[in-house]
Amino acid sequence: MIELVLADRCIDCDKCVQVCPTDVFDAVPDAPPVIARQTDCQTCFLCELYCPVDALFVDPDCRTPVSADEEAVRGTDWPAQYRRDSGWGRARRTHPNESWRMGDIFATARALGQETP
Repeated sequence: MIELVLADRCIDCDKCVQVCPTDVFDAVPDAPPVIARQTDCQTCFLCELYCPVDALFVDPDCRTPVSADEEAVRGTDWPAQYRRDSGWGRARRTHPNESWRMGDIFATARALGQETP
């Protein structure tokens, strides 16, 4: 589920607003978009993939929001790594599609989808 918009990285392009299939974000003039409807997030990662500056963090938990530690996210290569391993954007020129590296994400999502309430 979408957890963070890293405002200092955001370039206010609103690509995340445009690509989100469930209208999770609200555009804000001359400012980063805001996460307005977090629980509507499908955890499709499209916003993260389309973000040209890696300013978004989507947690693989698609059922409930988590308390994402912004400093911890900044200390990782997560958004850039996800785009790179998927062979998306600029990474297509320098990295082959390595979606196999995302197995843990897909396994987590699959396991969550098979849980019974």
